[in-house]
Amino acid sequence: MLMNLLRFRISGMRRNTIVFLISLINTSLTLSAQNNVSQSQVGGSDNKRAITTAVPFLMISPDSRHGGLADAGVALTDNSNAIYWNTSALSFVKKRQGYGLSYTPWLRNLVPDVNLAYASGFNRISDRAGTLAYSLTYFSLGEIQMTDNNGTPIGTAGPNEFSIAMGYTNLITDNLSVGINLKWINSNLAAGSSAGLNTTKAANSVAADANLTYNKDFVAGGKKGPGNSNTGEGGIPLRLRMGVNVQNLGAKMRYTSTGDQRDFIPSNLKVGYSLKAQLDPYNSIALVNDFNKLLVPSAGGSSNIPLLEGIFGSFSDARGGFSEEIKEINTSVGAEYWYNDLFAIRGGYFNENRDKGNRKYATVGAGIKYQTLGFDFAYLIPFITNHPLQNTIRFSLNVNLN
Repeated sequence: MLMNLLRFRISGMRRNTIVFLISLINTSLTLSAQNNVSQSQVGGSDNKRAITTAVPFLMISPDSRHGGLADAGVALTDNSNAIYWNTSALSFVKKRQGYGLSYTPWLRNLVPDVNLAYASGFNRISDRAGTLAYSLTYFSLGEIQMTDNNGTPIGTAGPNEFSIAMGYTNLITDNLSVGINLKWINSNLAAGSSAGLNTTKAANSVAADANLTYNKDFVAGGKKGPGNSNTGEGGIPLRLRMGVNVQNLGAKMRYTSTGDQRDFIPSNLKVGYSLKAQLDPYNSIALVNDFNKLLVPSAGGSSNIPLLEGIFGSFSDARGGFSEEIKEINTSVGAEYWYNDLFAIRGGYFNENRDKGNRKYATVGAGIKYQTLGFDFAYLIPFITNHPLQNTIRFSLNVNLN
């Protein structure tokens, strides 16, 4: 279905065509995958109000570790992928530098040539001066055949989008760190086209992330010392982390050289926690839980609402009142088991309300480490037949250096 929609004819492309293509990309993230729901119904009817935005690729989990945890990780990350999840977590990483590469064939159940590539890294300046992080995310929408008004092929277009981010984090106390990212976003949905496109252009935006991490190590159980205090001997070492990340706070995007219509980018609030237990010298397990809410008007990203009003009003503007605002919160739950810090298995569950996209899927994944190298993969299992995200698989490679 989506293959035929993507390979539409382009003749004098104007804003409605740009909006159409954006909605197709959003479909992969918010489609209520009931076979009797049409494209026009997604986010449009009274009981199907999924929120759509420009550049939805910014909300695709780019790496395999967190992909295996059902997109949870705002309070877990300890490698270069932290710049996406929570840059401030890098303040608690003991390694001095790290680098990562990830690749995700997207919507493979429907199209053969849509891909997400992601590269990231970090370098610790010093214990006092903090840590720098950086990333590049590239989203290719494959190839689109263009025709003129008579249906004659006139060439192909290769729409693409990308984001470049730089981040910095430092400790505020021994247990609390803060971080910030700045990013530049480019969306070129008319790439490679030349016929009648004088009213369209690539859209750009600048945005920022602000985040914090609280980290606390303690021991559960064990022997009691003087005054009934816990000596820790014989107990289970635990690590509790809590994270908050406000992502993609930035300017609206404009796809035309005429008119004033601009689209919200996917500003988002992530809140979560993780609890890791070191069961013995060889075995550990971590539980993670994330909550996500778009800071975008409930009416959709193309609303003519001013930027700040749309962001702050996103907590109270749903037509269904508070109950609908709660529906806009997505939940991710995951677990990760490590053996001797060499081999990991992961699983998770993602839930989105049926009226806001109806994404419900499980994930599985695995990882292996050898000295400084790590390799991870993840696989997504939707609960609905013929879902657009069916057969989604991710691959990641990480290098961490002392």
